[in-house]
Amino acid sequence: MRPRGAVFWLSAVCWLGCQKPKPAAQGAELSPAETSALRAALTSYADIGWAAYADAGLGARALAKSAESFVNAPSAEGLSELKQAWLKARTPYQQTEVLRFYDGPIDRIELLINTWPIDESYVEAGVSAPKPGIVEDTQTFPELTAPLLVSLNGKQGETSISTGYHVIEYLLWGRDTRRDGPGDRPFSDYVSKESPVGARRGRYLQLSIGQLVRDLASLEAEWQKGRPDNYRAKFLGMPPRDALALVVKGIGSLSGPELAGERLTVAYETKDQENEHSCFSDNTVNDLADDVLGIQNLCTGSYRRTNGTTVSGPGLCAALAARNPELARRLEREIGESLAAVRAIPSPFDQAMLGSDSAPGRTAIKKAIVALEKQTQTLTDVAAVYELRAAPQKLGP
Repeated sequence: MRPRGAVFWLSAVCWLGCQKPKPAAQGAELSPAETSALRAALTSYADIGWAAYADAGLGARALAKSAESFVNAPSAEGLSELKQAWLKARTPYQQTEVLRFYDGPIDRIELLINTWPIDESYVEAGVSAPKPGIVEDTQTFPELTAPLLVSLNGKQGETSISTGYHVIEYLLWGRDTRRDGPGDRPFSDYVSKESPVGARRGRYLQLSIGQLVRDLASLEAEWQKGRPDNYRAKFLGMPPRDALALVVKGIGSLSGPELAGERLTVAYETKDQENEHSCFSDNTVNDLADDVLGIQNLCTGSYRRTNGTTVSGPGLCAALAARNPELARRLEREIGESLAAVRAIPSPFDQAMLGSDSAPGRTAIKKAIVALEKQTQTLTDVAAVYELRAAPQKLGP
């Protein structure tokens, strides 16, 4: 989550925790059937969370293997394969973002994993820049190590990011200065005889991917079955309504303040490419769609793994149906509508957000914003039906 997202958090988080609860026709207490349905849905939530983090980890390890081959023998074909590995790795990770925003395991390290936007000059400034980036600054940082990159993350401000998916994205694609496509970094940037920091750039790339692999492995472990002291065990050991409050807070925060607000409204209003989520690769529409797909996964209780198998069980909407069937149907329908609206945004996103408000791209973005806001409002009704309480929490360090 970008630090300035706090603006949206303060204005929009009152959907849960600040609002006055609506009277629940069913009463405050859960019936045995409702409790059983809710416990089953919370187990599905944990199962899906583990599977998605496991897939994200597999993607990161495949990315690391591809990077090793490329750095050892840079080529245009190798760089293309490496970019494809990055794109493939993004899909499962974006579906895990729905597990954020309630001080769970991801919120403790998310700033190392998916922070955006990044000041690319902090990583690599270029030959004409007045100040070198980390890649070029061999005097200040004579030896690049993973602990060094972690220590530099966010050190000089909210965009001075040195680790994570978007740093890796920049190292692969370079700056996106084209209107008709993503960044176009040449493979020769990694060839020592072509670039004075070619080998060092390759080391930075591998170190950052290695850190990502470790961070994702830690998240997978926190949601794995059979570990009595991990987060999953604590989460499923909570009173069901308390755990549900975290779930609904996470879904609502992603749906409203983050997606409708930070990732769509800011870009829509500013028309600034810097506000695009994956601006170097032009993968933003896929990122957004996978975020909403992650929400749908939890509602339906079904997640399709990258190996083609499916993790499934009773979802949040099934549990809600035991308490308020009409509300469950509405929520499932609106999530489907939001997913369709986001997928309808034309790529590349940085071109869709330009032009007049009647332009097809901007119209599609606006429709997605409205759909996500509508879905978020329905989640306030879910919170009211269960009389949930989850006070806003400060996320990150």
